[in-house]
Amino acid sequence: MAASKGHAVNIYPIILCGGSGTRLWPLSRESHPKQFLPLLRGRSPFEATLQRLQGLADSQPTLIIANQEHLFMVQDQAKAVGIESYQLYIEPCGRGTAPAVAVAAYQLVREDSQAAMLVMPADHDIPDHDSFRRAIAQGVAALHAERLVVFGLAARRAETGYGYIERGMPLATADGCYQVARFTEKPELEIAQGFVASGQHYWNSGIFLFGAAQFIAELERFEPELASACRLAADSVTTEHDTRRIGADAFARCRTVSVDHAVLEHTAAAAMVAADFPWSDIGSWHSLWDNAEKDQHGNVTLGDTYLHEVTDSYVHSSRRMVVGIGLKDMVIVETADALLVAAREDVQHVKEAVELLRAQERDECRTHLCVNRPWGHYEDIDGGERFRVKRLTVNPGARLSLQLHHHRAEHWVVVRGTARVTRDEEVVLLYENQSTYIPVGVAHRLENPGKIPLEVIETQSGSYLKEDDIVRLQDAYHRV
Repeated sequence: MAASKGHAVNIYPIILCGGSGTRLWPLSRESHPKQFLPLLRGRSPFEATLQRLQGLADSQPTLIIANQEHLFMVQDQAKAVGIESYQLYIEPCGRGTAPAVAVAAYQLVREDSQAAMLVMPADHDIPDHDSFRRAIAQGVAALHAERLVVFGLAARRAETGYGYIERGMPLATADGCYQVARFTEKPELEIAQGFVASGQHYWNSGIFLFGAAQFIAELERFEPELASACRLAADSVTTEHDTRRIGADAFARCRTVSVDHAVLEHTAAAAMVAADFPWSDIGSWHSLWDNAEKDQHGNVTLGDTYLHEVTDSYVHSSRRMVVGIGLKDMVIVETADALLVAAREDVQHVKEAVELLRAQERDECRTHLCVNRPWGHYEDIDGGERFRVKRLTVNPGARLSLQLHHHRAEHWVVVRGTARVTRDEEVVLLYENQSTYIPVGVAHRLENPGKIPLEVIETQSGSYLKEDDIVRLQDAYHRV
């Protein structure tokens, strides 16, 4: 149940970090999706979400739900914005928003029977924090009336990729809040145009506020099998090194479904706050262009670019100079291993291109050439049949796992800094321009004992060179 009217309510922000952000390919990849990219004034959307919550009234420590692959990005970026108090849940697989929220709800009510959940995706842009907090305060009034609250934004244009909420009658006990007449998910263009013209329809922001116990009650009412599976998944949670891990087998039994489809579209308790904060889901290159600061020609440019007679375009360079001549309404995004060139009005098809790459098992849909690790990062430089060349950058004081490979040998050359190298029982220090050889099957570790980043060129050779040929024996980052 929600807190009684007039009583303080404990709001637990829930940040959902799932999603691969395929519509922002090639910048966004499965291993490094858009919520962790510095897309918003030098900050990632996840960092911006954390900052938005600072100073929120009645707010309790944040719950963050992410997958294992993004664990260290979550920790590093939370630290970067000064957030130290939070609970991190690790999903073993993606199952949509309803199971993720339900597991958190079952966990919360065991610790706080009056807990309220402010659920939000990690990949939205809401730059006006004051108007965001005012909208949450309006939602709290509806929460006191035992409502499940969704935040709607006035539909400014016909967007076929958004969900819509039809506004019902006003709630007498909550200013700015309305009953929900109907939800519509991603309508056809003609229907979306009618929604905009009606003035009664709002974009569904995907931000929700409800009592944890009430959400569970409604889920058990409308989706009893799913609720039972989520309850068992919550029972399977184990705590490991300040991280709560959801049991893989239990969570896999939860059906993939959204909060909207599982509960909000069926319950009579749904209410909508008519929010007025500026909002973007950063769902495409078009929306990123639409919300970014533009030059006098309507262009958004990042990186090393030169444009001549180019208007209303988005041009992003990561590595090389990008030159555009005589273009209009275009999107050009360059990365080290891929180049996207598309008409701005057609960028919704980027997701289809990524699905084709995935079907062809292309690495470009999954990872960048530069891959972040908890100890630093590595970058693929070259590769071919039976060889692969990488540049490793190890942060000061950091070390890789003690590991071995069954199918490849490695040569390491130190180009900057000092390396401490373990090879079975041998431990040696290597300095700039010195090298070592790691035979197949030899346990080895690379460490940086110095105060500057360690840079090493690694040349691999062998019959199989994929990252899954790593047997970790010891690891400072709990990956064994």
